[in-house]
Amino acid sequence: MQLEGILAKLRSMSDPKAVEGMARFGISPKNTYGVSIPTLRAMAKAIGRDHALAQQLWSSGVHEARILASMVDSLGSVTEEQIEQWVRDFDSWDVCDQCCSNLFDKTGFAYQKAVEWSKREEEFVKRAGFVLMAVLAVHDTKAKDEEFEKFLPLIKGESTDERNFVKKAVNWALRQIGKRNAVLNKEAIKTAREIQKVNSKSAKWVASDALKELTREAIRKKIAIRKT
Repeated sequence: MQLEGILAKLRSMSDPKAVEGMARFGISPKNTYGVSIPTLRAMAKAIGRDHALAQQLWSSGVHEARILASMVDSLGSVTEEQIEQWVRDFDSWDVCDQCCSNLFDKTGFAYQKAVEWSKREEEFVKRAGFVLMAVLAVHDTKAKDEEFEKFLPLIKGESTDERNFVKKAVNWALRQIGKRNAVLNKEAIKTAREIQKVNSKSAKWVASDALKELTREAIRKKIAIRKT
């Protein structure tokens, strides 16, 4: 399926009410059609992997086309320059999260970018750094604990960022690392208790919300069952 055909299909499925609903959750209505993620996944499956098409979809600037680009891109062709360009284009949290979980976390520079981006000032670039930490904790089952332990000081350091899309990603990263296994659960709880002492409304929310989940008996039991 060629670019124009895909864009025409997306336009044909436009749902103004869905766009309104997305706007209420902080997603820009600009160049947005309101097509659901399951529908985009079905389209991606039909299209298959196509790096050149992914670049064209991204360049279109259409919200759903950019998410689709992250689903159809060919991993072996993705460069560091490309993801740096894409991350600078982020203008909504869902495009950020989809790119990180569909594509960026599978690249050879995912851990490097998690660290680098978490220190950047741009809202969605910083969010991408912490989203990468969260999805790597879930997806990269073979990674050693040390890979995630080095993220904890970064989480603590950026926990004072008051921007909603940043603090939620910081919290997400802390929770996912803490749910990976018993060792990291202990370390994440320790980090959360340190964050709790920081004189910042954002930091206190990040810590209390994470502790609420990481100390739950059901979570502790689940972690104990899958000891690494």
